Amino acid sequence: MSRTFEYIAIALGVVAIVVTSYGLGKLSYSWMPLEASTDAREIDHLFSFLVTMGSVIFLVVMGMLIYSLIFNRAAPGDYTEGHAFRHNWKLEVVWLVVPTLLVLWIGIYSFNIYVRMDVAGPKELLASASQPKDLEVAATNTNQALVTIGVVAKQWAWDFHYPDGKIDRELHLPVDRRVRLMLQSEDVLHGFYVPEFRIKQDIIPTRDIAFQFIPNRVGKYKLHDSQLSGTYFALMEADVYVETQEDYQQWLARESDNAARNLAALEYTNPHERVFDSHYPTVVPARSEEITASNDAIAKN
Repeated sequence: MSRTFEYIAIALGVVAIVVTSYGLGKLSYSWMPLEASTDAREIDHLFSFLVTMGSVIFLVVMGMLIYSLIFNRAAPGDYTEGHAFRHNWKLEVVWLVVPTLLVLWIGIYSFNIYVRMDVAGPKELLASASQPKDLEVAATNTNQALVTIGVVAKQWAWDFHYPDGKIDRELHLPVDRRVRLMLQSEDVLHGFYVPEFRIKQDIIPTRDIAFQFIPNRVGKYKLHDSQLSGTYFALMEADVYVETQEDYQQWLARESDNAARNLAALEYTNPHERVFDSHYPTVVPARSEEITASNDAIAKN
């Protein structure tokens, strides 16, 4: 094949890699759940960046492989062994420098995303807000008190302790208000994870962990346990409601309803048929009425 054709193929391959990687990076935004916190957009930017970089690396490696198969294959009837060489300093420099620069780039970009996230407080958010709505929310939050809610994780249920002493099985949050969650675990390692908020925090036994964010979209979401906390960790869920300030205050004023079902207890008492059963011992989940009675007793005290 002529050199001209080879150069044209390389140029077209480079263009295809750039366009495809850029397109996949933009498309990756649609792969994510709904954005429901001020941190979500920053996390999505980082995810898009990593998808773009990963696509470039994959397509470059595959492109080099395809290029070698097309332009460097042996001639028909040539069964001789290829030329053997042990060192190529140019290639060694390339595969040392390029990955190093790429890792540094990803690390610096990720750190900047972390800095721009509002994990440090309203002033940092106000200084780093990149969206007009974020700026408006940040300015509002500088003049509003934190909404502090205690979160207690246990096998396999969530309890939420509100400022007025109310305890509930549902997490209710006011929209566009900075929320501080005080995370605690009664037994083993758990994880606080709401996909729409793009936030995930391990909850370590014997430690009180403060965690802040700003929900910015009214709606109903689902809290999951992101850690393997035992047999029924996949059923350890709770409803999360982001409401207007008026609705939030009205809900706080109502009598607490702790009648939410404990899915782990239901699964334990009515197990599904399994093809394979490990017969491993497990912690017996507390029944819904037991959790309700315990929460009511705590609230009265």
